[in-house]
Amino acid sequence: MAETVKAVVQKVVRDGKHPYVVAIPEQGGESITITLEKRVWRESEDPNPGEIVLLSKIRKNRRGWRAMRGRFLQPSDEQPAKEQ
Repeated sequence: MAETVKAVVQKVVRDGKHPYVVAIPEQGGESITITLEKRVWRESEDPNPGEIVLLSKIRKNRRGWRAMRGRFLQPSDEQPAKEQ
């Protein structure tokens, strides 16, 4: 899995003690979950289904892929690198 992944939010699960998001990479592949705890999700608002997010520090455990850092995609993320 790439170091940083652009993913589309599929669902937001808020019931229970630990709210989390399930997202699918734009390139396809297995779903990735991310907790909405402030130490991991770096935004003041929760994402909604259909929004594109950037996930990083991705790990695999016995239950699937987990992102240890996430945020919303921003316009600057879409701009090509400037030539030097």
